[in-house]
Amino acid sequence: MSEEASEVEIERQYTIPLRVVLGTPRWKRAARAIRFVRAFVSRHMKSDNVKLDPKVSEFIWSRGAKKPPKRIKVKVVRYKDGLVKVELA
Repeated sequence: MSEEASEVEIERQYTIPLRVVLGTPRWKRAARAIRFVRAFVSRHMKSDNVKLDPKVSEFIWSRGAKKPPKRIKVKVVRYKDGLVKVELA
């Protein structure tokens, strides 16, 4: 579905703290951070249909699986059809 076809309902910016992932084993931290970003956005935007931009994933994985960033700034857009897209801010 193209962005032009569906109307923007809400657009917000969040700074997501990724300190939660420090409690997981070192080699699982980046994967856990991705899941945490999805859960955070799903909880705050009230939608289960969350799509992450590849640049968000690349930013989290940029230092490898063991050392994801402590926080990430994202722009979140929810469309009328319930789709939520997450991009780097």
